[in-house]
Amino acid sequence: MPSEQEMRTAIAKRDKACDGRFFYGVVTTGVFCRPSCTARKARPENLRFFLDAESALAAGFRPCKRCQPLEIAPGLTKLVKIARYIEAHADERLTLGNLAKRSGLSPSRFQRVFKSVFGVSPKAYQNSVRIKRFKTALKEGGDVTEAIFSAGFGSVSRVYGEQLRNIGMTPKAYRSGGAGETITHVCRNTTLGPLMMAATERGVCFVQFGKGKKALLAQLQAEFPKAKLVPSPAQGTPELDDWIEALDAHISQGAPRPDLPLDLRGTAFQMKVWRFLLSVREGDVLSYGELATQIERPKAVRAVASACAANRIGVLVPCHRVLRGDGGLGGYRWGLDRKRALLDAERKGRGIKL
Repeated sequence: MPSEQEMRTAIAKRDKACDGRFFYGVVTTGVFCRPSCTARKARPENLRFFLDAESALAAGFRPCKRCQPLEIAPGLTKLVKIARYIEAHADERLTLGNLAKRSGLSPSRFQRVFKSVFGVSPKAYQNSVRIKRFKTALKEGGDVTEAIFSAGFGSVSRVYGEQLRNIGMTPKAYRSGGAGETITHVCRNTTLGPLMMAATERGVCFVQFGKGKKALLAQLQAEFPKAKLVPSPAQGTPELDDWIEALDAHISQGAPRPDLPLDLRGTAFQMKVWRFLLSVREGDVLSYGELATQIERPKAVRAVASACAANRIGVLVPCHRVLRGDGGLGGYRWGLDRKRALLDAERKGRGIKL
């Protein structure tokens, strides 16, 4: 995926050469486009960037009717529906013939087209969905064998054999916090105090305020006690310094909030809360009860509050936008003064009366 600056430049130039390399959504309209879209240009702070159309759809954006981003690859709309079918039936035996029949193509043609669009075969795609379910079950503390069968693998050997490479570590190591991982970290002073950001090879896994670098490093170690912590710059994550600079510019200077890759880790319920928070527009707020209703768990208000408190990626996962039912600030892991400052800055940026 190009850098944020490269993507903004491509959008400004309506660069057709970048079509398919990334997509962008506009929070004020709820649609997503290809870089060359000729629609009226959106304000920079209202843009969100996605690696593929699937990610934009998953985030709740609709395809633009003008540039038709789903039509970049022939038959992509139908293939996306088939991919959704695979996700919904990942624990079942899905044959290439039956999937090809749904697409209206021959099995060999369907195999080639699916791989050209998604980068993997239908079988590999199904296995990746199973792996994700398997990881979720392990992180929730489930028994390894139960997790294997509930994910649809059917045998222990299939996970410990070929599929193990997709996990990157043994199942028990993953459940225990990913022992053996390398996490790169960097610290900056912002207008809201010292801030540390840390990332794995998959994305940002930690953004927290603290009293100073030493205290923040202790917090990071507490969150990932078995990981190897490496100061930035480090080979493999040279962009980390740019990421925290962009976040600091957002916090300290009112620049747009950077849209960075995230490595979210939590229970299935926590992930549902955090992912919904990513869709809340800057300057908007909602109550814990409203959030619970939005994720279709209206009675889980306390659990929602706990999920917000457990968020380890501050600002980027905007739990500060959740208030008490009476409009009060409620709690905030990094202090109510910071929560108030973040909300005031976002509302000011959108011209909302404080």
